[in-house]
Amino acid sequence: MKLPRRQFLHLAAGAALPAVSRVAGAQAYPTRPVRVMVGFAPGQAIDIVTRIIGQRLSERLGQQFIIENRPGAGGNIATEVVARAPADGYTLLAIGSNNMINPTLYQNLNYDFIRDIAPVASVYRVPQVMEVNPSFPAKTVPEFITYAKAHPGEISFASAGNGSVAHVTGELFKMMTGVNMLHVPYRGAPPALTDLIAGQVHVMFDNVPSSIEHIRAGRLRPLAVTATTRLEALPDVPPLGDFVPGFETSAWAGIGAPKNTPAEIIDTLNREINAVLADRTIKTRIADLGGEMLALSPSEYKRRIAEETDKWAKVIKFSGAKAE
Repeated sequence: MKLPRRQFLHLAAGAALPAVSRVAGAQAYPTRPVRVMVGFAPGQAIDIVTRIIGQRLSERLGQQFIIENRPGAGGNIATEVVARAPADGYTLLAIGSNNMINPTLYQNLNYDFIRDIAPVASVYRVPQVMEVNPSFPAKTVPEFITYAKAHPGEISFASAGNGSVAHVTGELFKMMTGVNMLHVPYRGAPPALTDLIAGQVHVMFDNVPSSIEHIRAGRLRPLAVTATTRLEALPDVPPLGDFVPGFETSAWAGIGAPKNTPAEIIDTLNREINAVLADRTIKTRIADLGGEMLALSPSEYKRRIAEETDKWAKVIKFSGAKAE
């Protein structure tokens, strides 16, 4: 059936309006404040870095990026909020390593992280530091392994909680060295560090930012870092992989959005975040925390997330760890 030319043009213009509006909306993004959900309490490494990035994004894009802390359930509360939010770019998630650990650790999550969260941009990764109380008899990783094997089940390793990076890094160490250590979970890194400094527990695999000042003050003795090379922040501390070949772990931080968020918005955020990461001042601040910038495209970040999820799934299954 042929339509009169005027009627055809009217219908064609009407059909095109929603698409034009969507593109125009994406190009104008953001036109109002953006919330960034952090699944942990203020002051933890992922919160600190997210606030640094959020402040710079506010300056660059002319709208506030408001950091909103929703701690609890290993970061699952914040993740579920974002998974259920409108896919319009105004509710974002601070992605952490917990998001790659939790799919195996928790049996009945109300979301599927890889399906429901679209990776936007990786921000940084920070290794862990294997550290002991200065009174502990081992001064190197080989000495620690020898001592632990001579005292099976008597060494306690602290963590920031079940499923934390500190926990699964300790389990990976057990898996790769064959030592038998007792896991002692705490509600966050600060109380775990307090007991480690007091000598109530023996060892911890903590994120560098939480421990670096204790190390510098001599309250803790670092044995190794879990990066593949020495860190600028701890140049005298060797990589753990020098003694346990192939050992490497990091805590990751990045930004995600609800699935189906327009590609134009994701590309805008990725471009702006990567521009922030290229700033020398930001690089210095992250390096001082013991971290390494990691600017990736959304597709590269998605691939890294899948790799980390598979890695931690093997460790959790080996250890038999369960959510609290």
